[in-house]
Amino acid sequence: MSIKTRLLLSYIAMIVVPVVCFALVASLLGAFFLGESFPHGTGKEPGKPLFRQTQERRDELFAGLAFLARYDAERLLQQDVLAETDEELRRLGGALMLAKNGAVLFASPSLEQADWAKYMQPPAHDERTRRLPPWSSKGYAVETHSFAFADKSEGTLYFLRDDSPAFTSGVSFFAAMVVSFLAIVGLTNGVLTYLVSRSIIRPLYALKQAAHEIKEGNLERPVLLGRKDELGELGEAFEEIRVRLHDSIRLQLQYEENRKELISSISHDLKTPITGIKACVEAVLDGIADTEAKREKYMRMIAGKSVQMDRLIDELLLYSRLDLNKLPFHLEPVDIRAYVADCVQELRLEPRLSGVHISAAGTAGEPLIVMADREKLHRVLMNIVDNSLKYMEQENRRLSIQLEATADEAIVTVADNGTGISEEAMPYIFDRFYRADRARTTATGGSGLGLAIVRQLVEGHGGRVWAHSEVGRGTSIHVSLPLQKGTGGEADEAHSHY
Repeated sequence: MSIKTRLLLSYIAMIVVPVVCFALVASLLGAFFLGESFPHGTGKEPGKPLFRQTQERRDELFAGLAFLARYDAERLLQQDVLAETDEELRRLGGALMLAKNGAVLFASPSLEQADWAKYMQPPAHDERTRRLPPWSSKGYAVETHSFAFADKSEGTLYFLRDDSPAFTSGVSFFAAMVVSFLAIVGLTNGVLTYLVSRSIIRPLYALKQAAHEIKEGNLERPVLLGRKDELGELGEAFEEIRVRLHDSIRLQLQYEENRKELISSISHDLKTPITGIKACVEAVLDGIADTEAKREKYMRMIAGKSVQMDRLIDELLLYSRLDLNKLPFHLEPVDIRAYVADCVQELRLEPRLSGVHISAAGTAGEPLIVMADREKLHRVLMNIVDNSLKYMEQENRRLSIQLEATADEAIVTVADNGTGISEEAMPYIFDRFYRADRARTTATGGSGLGLAIVRQLVEGHGGRVWAHSEVGRGTSIHVSLPLQKGTGGEADEAHSHY
């Protein structure tokens, strides 16, 4: 779930949850403060608020006394009748007073005598019920009922209602509603804010820790948030940064190690011809070469060592440029069949290969178009042939160049009948400065970079190179280049110079 969706749901919940909770709490508070439900058979009406039932019962008692005063006023002079009614009124929050010609005949014990005169004040015009200010602890609403006794004397009934419990219940109910609403809103918002913020803050804290680890150089600890939202995507970006930094540093360390190895190998390979040249120069200076033939011999040795150094330096420069990806490739469509056929013809005219039988296969047929740099592809084939010459020691030396095609690539195979390469050495023959037989390659002037350059050049063409060898039977080097789709026939021949 995205953060945007999570926040939207939290906003909706902040509205819906308080409304639902407040409705439930309001119903409970209403039942508590304003009334309660009574079961059937208790004499009370089920479901009606208690204060409403109290008011109705109190009004019934007042109406009964008013009826009695109208039709049988003399019974009001019986104290037991008024006392019984007053007892029930006290339980209902009411009181009663009876006056005859202005003199109080009966007053509820709950009324203080000092307040009788206040309760007996005449009502205003057309006012039957008046509410008195709360002079005492009770604020009564007074209702008067006038009648006449049998002796024609004036009688007055004062009905007093204490409505303060209902008012107090209403105020308490309103206050409880306000407090409940604020509490529900505050609690809901607090819980939702905590849950949403925790779902955001915890991954942010994890990302902060990851950034600190990366800053301190600790790139081994993965950044795994396990989320599918925006923070999860940010965590994946952090993890990708960590992996790339880790690989970059590891690659940099590998480059540094390779650089040290390269310097060591260069120093070793350059020292051999320099030592030879130095020995020849010392021989001439010390007078050991005392004849013209000896001096010529030493000069030829110096020239040979110089050529060997020059070739080694050239290969080092080429390999360094390849390794740093600073050697440009000028790729163009090439008919590999015609190209290999021309290379075979060139090799047959090479003086160094005068005693080698060179055969070719697969150079005839429909054009096979590859994207290649002609000069660098020529260097690939020459390096492979040079490497084969170093290991062909028998008299009947043979070199076979074969071209074959698959659905996606053209494969050029250069095979010799040399001494072959041991199985242990096969994984390393394309590594730089690797020599399967150091004594022989040093004697023949090998730099150990020939096949390493071959691999770099072939991979620069988008191809691949591999080898098969059997000790005593020879070695085969295979070079594959991707074929171009949708080209062929006359259009392909127009692109080819072969």
